[in-house]
Amino acid sequence: MLQVDMSASIRESFGKGAMRRLRVSGNTPAVLYGNDKDVTSLQLETKSFLKNLYQISRKNAVVNLSVDGDTRHVMMREVQTDPVTDSLIHADFFEINLDTTRTFSVKVEFVGKAIGVDRGGELVTHNTVIDLEGAPLDIPDVVSVDVSGIDAGESILFSNIELPANTKMVSDGDILCVEVISAKAAAALAAAGEAADAAAAEADEASVAAAADGGAASPEVPVEGESEEAESE
Repeated sequence: MLQVDMSASIRESFGKGAMRRLRVSGNTPAVLYGNDKDVTSLQLETKSFLKNLYQISRKNAVVNLSVDGDTRHVMMREVQTDPVTDSLIHADFFEINLDTTRTFSVKVEFVGKAIGVDRGGELVTHNTVIDLEGAPLDIPDVVSVDVSGIDAGESILFSNIELPANTKMVSDGDILCVEVISAKAAAALAAAGEAADAAAAEADEASVAAAADGGAASPEVPVEGESEEAESE
């Protein structure tokens, strides 16, 4: 698993006004909790923190967080940003024990070119994220699956994937990961997709037309007795 070093310091200021001044000064307020320890209020230099966030974005990562010289092993739990400016507002860190197993969702990547594709078939991916359990540093960044040996009509299930040492699969082993379909099946699948798109487009057009018809002005129907009273006036 990816490891990133970050630095933080103990935060002594609290409250909305103090947090606003802290952000203006180029720092981001944060908290650290977990591992049966008290909550610690922190602040991080925003510029370097942003660079680290880009590095670990959408990845499993252990952050080696140095808090005034004391290194704590943590993971990002939440990052709050301003909905308008997208600037950092607050961050939550969760402390972990590197020896304790946890469940992580890991991306599956495919390597090689399937023999069935060379023969005119098409590679179809179904599920590209697998859940693994293990100590954080035993969890891989990605799980690589070699598809070069599969022919048309063959597939790879999660149970067929070779897992890294010291990890075990949490996902259902019967989940279909990837398969190769024949050229004929690929053509039929493409035709079915086009037909579904066309049907959806027709349904949208019908809905728009119905809405337009419903919004047209309706002739005014006089209430019983209304016309006679109007005439008498």
